[in-house]
Amino acid sequence: MKKFRWFLLISLLVFGLIFSAAGCGGGEEASKEESGKEELVIKAGTDAAYAPMEYKGENGEVEGFDADLIKAIGKAVGLKVSIKHVDWDGLFPALESGDINCIISSMTITEERKKIVDFSEPYFEATQVIAVKKGSDIKGLEDLVGKKVGVQQNTTGHYAVEELEGMKDEDIKKFPTTPDALINLTNGLVDAVVADAPVVYNYIKHNPDAGLVTITDDDFEKEYYGIAVKKGNKELLDKINEGLAKVKEDGTYDKLYKKYFE
Repeated sequence: MKKFRWFLLISLLVFGLIFSAAGCGGGEEASKEESGKEELVIKAGTDAAYAPMEYKGENGEVEGFDADLIKAIGKAVGLKVSIKHVDWDGLFPALESGDINCIISSMTITEERKKIVDFSEPYFEATQVIAVKKGSDIKGLEDLVGKKVGVQQNTTGHYAVEELEGMKDEDIKKFPTTPDALINLTNGLVDAVVADAPVVYNYIKHNPDAGLVTITDDDFEKEYYGIAVKKGNKELLDKINEGLAKVKEDGTYDKLYKKYFE
């Protein structure tokens, strides 16, 4: 009987040690899993061909208003930021694949795009302008019908020209970038270009011999740029919106605006 009791006591002690060890092991594993959680970072993609919004500097790095803004947003909320150039038509596929996790590229918030991505609060107000050669008889949108008009493909400028009543598709000359369209206008290969105002103004400023002027038209609606994230990525979107609010409140946004547009 004593032997049985002794055996039972030893068995209970051994079982307790095994259970305790298993419990410790599980805690260690859980701790590892917790510490191995992927750190939230901002991996921004931008089509760096639209100075002063986004462009490649002399060292090949992406620079411009959008680049500085996303860095400031990351700093405001304590997130690391990387920025890479992605051609315009490749931005959505890169976001979908996870190669990037947000887009900041002078992208207008539209109902159609909202079906594909989630947007931050607006960070920039813009509009379209018409660029023409000095002395042109084009004075507004209506005058573009029957002319050869350059646009950047799949942008709001492109869509605005497409919607003009009487505009023929063969007269809409589509280019991969707005600067490409403006170069063709400078060389007389198109009669006008419709594109985002900041990019057109910057091109004319830095190419005074191009002989270009701009025409504004009240028929162009105001547009608002947003930072796009993958549908449902609320964690990142909330951080971006938080950072955007902070840089607007602390004066950082105004400093960047003055740096690039005044």
